[in-house]
Amino acid sequence: MTEKPTFVLPSGPLFGQRIATLWGVPLYAAYGSNMDPAQMLKRAPHSPLAGSGWLMDWRLTFGGEDYGWEGALATIVEQPGSQVFTVLYDVSPEDEKNLDNWEGAELGMHKKLRLMVQTLDGPVLAWLYVLDAYEGGLPSARYLGVMADAAEAAGAPEDYVEKLRKRPCHNVGPGSPREL
Repeated sequence: MTEKPTFVLPSGPLFGQRIATLWGVPLYAAYGSNMDPAQMLKRAPHSPLAGSGWLMDWRLTFGGEDYGWEGALATIVEQPGSQVFTVLYDVSPEDEKNLDNWEGAELGMHKKLRLMVQTLDGPVLAWLYVLDAYEGGLPSARYLGVMADAAEAAGAPEDYVEKLRKRPCHNVGPGSPREL
């Protein structure tokens, strides 16, 4: 019988325990609205918060405006010198399937990548969703607000949250250019 791979998380209140892994990578790194622990509790109720960290040499951007939502969706692209705040969750196999459905992974909207996330306790390997679409377009003000609120709820640095709130966006709703 083949033994499941295990991973020992570095340290901290939720760390130091041995956990079974998903294809060798136990942690999901959220950088969009899933940074919000309350939202993740609804979407992935069996997947505890495991910490936070930074994707180094990656940049938060938006794309896929043509998918038909209010505007462009969050994604990341490689860019030396940039960094993206992430929240880490220990996602159960059941919750991973739910997240795949929620994120449209089975429809090809998102791909999964495995990347190193820098934490205060050192680097950890995590998986995340990346939009499978062109980079460009503006997010809606509502979506950007949800992301900034999620980052704030997860304990992101104030300057990071403020930069999210000040990003270019467009309004949607009555009286907005999209309604005319």
